[in-house]
Amino acid sequence: MKITLSSFLIFLLFSACARTPVPKNEDYRAVLESFQTNCKTKQAQKIYGHLCTEAQSVHDASAFFEDNFTLTSLGANGLLTGYYEPEIHGSLHKTQKYKYPIYTTPNDLVVVKLDKLYPKLQNYRLRGRLQNHVVVPYYSRKEMSTHDINASVICYTDSKVDLFFLEVQGSGRVLMEDGTSIFIGFANQNGHPYKSIGKYLVALGEISQENISLQSIRAWFEKHPNRVESILNHNPSVVFFQQKKQSATGSLGLALTPLRSIAVDRRKIPLGSMLLLEASDINVNYNRIVFAQDTGGAIKGKVRADMFLGFGAKAAAIAGKLKAPLKLWMYIPKEKDE
Repeated sequence: MKITLSSFLIFLLFSACARTPVPKNEDYRAVLESFQTNCKTKQAQKIYGHLCTEAQSVHDASAFFEDNFTLTSLGANGLLTGYYEPEIHGSLHKTQKYKYPIYTTPNDLVVVKLDKLYPKLQNYRLRGRLQNHVVVPYYSRKEMSTHDINASVICYTDSKVDLFFLEVQGSGRVLMEDGTSIFIGFANQNGHPYKSIGKYLVALGEISQENISLQSIRAWFEKHPNRVESILNHNPSVVFFQQKKQSATGSLGLALTPLRSIAVDRRKIPLGSMLLLEASDINVNYNRIVFAQDTGGAIKGKVRADMFLGFGAKAAAIAGKLKAPLKLWMYIPKEKDE
């Protein structure tokens, strides 16, 4: 068959597009340690099977991943955002300063699981409360301010804005009056869909789309203290917490690792999955292996991820502004006869 120049160029173009991406300057020993930790969970063991056992005695980390996995693209044109472990101030006792409660899961919150009858609903949960033997929606954020909540209080904080952003991050630390700290993390949610207050402020014309960030929202609240409650109530979703023994913990039950742990849409990407992530903007340039170890109400879609950036001011600064175009690939175990 005669090969023309045009057909050869098409072949080169196709080959370039099909080429397997390779992480640049990746620390495979660190990836192996994260993989081993990931394999402590049943979800990861179900995905990777015998590779979880083999990973415990690997000497050449790079060869282990190259020999045992292939990459499959999940798509491009996605979005990467970031989150971090915040620190807020609190007290075990309600005072005039510390008056905003951090609730555990309410005793009257009902979670309906239907996956045993309808397997297709295994990733869906219906939350509400019983009223005359009928499940009705649980109280929204606005409604919670006017109802007695049947829940224990972990502690009280001095800022409803700080508490709101703690809910958005999903976990954090509370610095108590006596100088000690406690860790708290996601326990449950009231069942209402998450609505972005950032998008709401943009729609109202209060902040421009190009300037919206965690930092700009905080600054807006400081300038408009009388409108804080109405803006926060735009998001009816409320997170309930539990006290933890360790720092930021994800939905997989593992302590999150900065720049390795991401939150995903568990309906699209199984928790415990290992992925390759590429994302860059004027502030960051990521090309690294990550693990799906967390979820978030705002994380929806296959090519959507929220990267955990750690604790402290630097992590908060990056997380508040991170909005980078995203490409994702999933690591798939090779068949034994490959």
